[in-house]
Amino acid sequence: MNKSTLAMAVAVGVLAQQASAAGFIEDSKATLGLRNFYINTDNRDGAGANKNEEWGQGFDLRFISGYTQGTVGFGIDAIGLLGVKLDSGGGTNGATATSYGGTVFPSKSNGEAVDDFSSLGLTAKAKVSQTELKLGTLQPKNPVIVTNDGRLLPQTWQGGQITSAEIKDLSLVGGQIEAVKGRNSSNNEQMSISGANTRGTKFRDSNKFIYAGGDYKITKDLTAQYYYGNLEEFYKQHFLGLVHNWAIGPGVLKSDFRYFNSSDDGANGHDPLYYTTGNYNAPNGKGKVDNNLYSGLFLYSVAGHTFGGGYQVSNGSSDFPWLNQGDGSSNYTITDSQIQKFGRAGEKTWQARYSFDFAKVGVPGLTAGLVYLHGDNIDTVNAKGGEAANGASEWERDLSVAYVVQEGPLKNLGLAWKNATWRTDLPNTRSQDENRLIVSYSIPLL
Repeated sequence: MNKSTLAMAVAVGVLAQQASAAGFIEDSKATLGLRNFYINTDNRDGAGANKNEEWGQGFDLRFISGYTQGTVGFGIDAIGLLGVKLDSGGGTNGATATSYGGTVFPSKSNGEAVDDFSSLGLTAKAKVSQTELKLGTLQPKNPVIVTNDGRLLPQTWQGGQITSAEIKDLSLVGGQIEAVKGRNSSNNEQMSISGANTRGTKFRDSNKFIYAGGDYKITKDLTAQYYYGNLEEFYKQHFLGLVHNWAIGPGVLKSDFRYFNSSDDGANGHDPLYYTTGNYNAPNGKGKVDNNLYSGLFLYSVAGHTFGGGYQVSNGSSDFPWLNQGDGSSNYTITDSQIQKFGRAGEKTWQARYSFDFAKVGVPGLTAGLVYLHGDNIDTVNAKGGEAANGASEWERDLSVAYVVQEGPLKNLGLAWKNATWRTDLPNTRSQDENRLIVSYSIPLL
């Protein structure tokens, strides 16, 4: 019996006995999220399609129950997702021979985008005091596993998770994931990493990712973090973090320090089919996971303005590893951007950012931001194991403008434009320009 089926069986059994229990209905919430999403990617130079373009309408229906009465409270959550194709760019949906989907939609065997795709996720839950157990469909977000919601529909995972806040100022989490549904898919699949996630006969994956960790508030302004993640047969990862807020003059300075230590696990240490990407003295520039990533980000906020700067170093013989099916994913680095991640082996990246909340000048709901990142010192090898690039570089500039209607019949209607430019001198790599237009609206049903 898979996790979703078990979750539904447990929940139905409990609720059949306690259907009228106070709290379950009274504390329940249901919302329908609507997202109209358009993306256009201009691939510069090189061979292949010069443009990827798709447009769709997404529906995200969620039900979150309260808990039944008693020492142990029970509940059930549900998420229903539907994506409808409006346009796939006349064959420029971005699907390739080694992918099962395009930029936004899954694709048919001939490479064309499907007309629609959908999925249903159920989660059984139980709560005792300040400790909560969930089993079924999850959307975790912590330093070692991050749910991606950057397209039409969000990514979801299958597994179990327990969280606890029994001790003052300490929050703990632990879980095990067995499958993932990508943002352009309706199927649950096993997990992989960059380098092993090529679709076809060479695809290698795992059905076990375990994670655990916690946040401890040392003071009201200082938080320490530790997390551990292990994708069986691929990698082990330790994370240390420190976040501090310091009132300086009229504003606040936020300091965010992060350190990841990642090493090989199981087959990744000896089987080339499980190797990850990076700079190696081996064919195709692939080998076992070996990465230390250090970063610091500083943000100063005052009167609606936020000024920021950061620096990141990716040491070791491999790129920074994270859960990556090759269909779009997120990680917890300060350089996870609209197009690129900036975590290549040897890469050193600096960034500058600025954002403004126009509520400070009488336009609530309007925000804008600009981020620039520049990475260099990237070394790569070619298919014969020889040097392909020595100290290559890349840069990205992300611009975003968003507005949420604050009142009237269109209250909560969101409009957003995200524009990105990425340039690189990495060999056999195409630079990109990208635009995303997003219209969103949330309707409360309960």
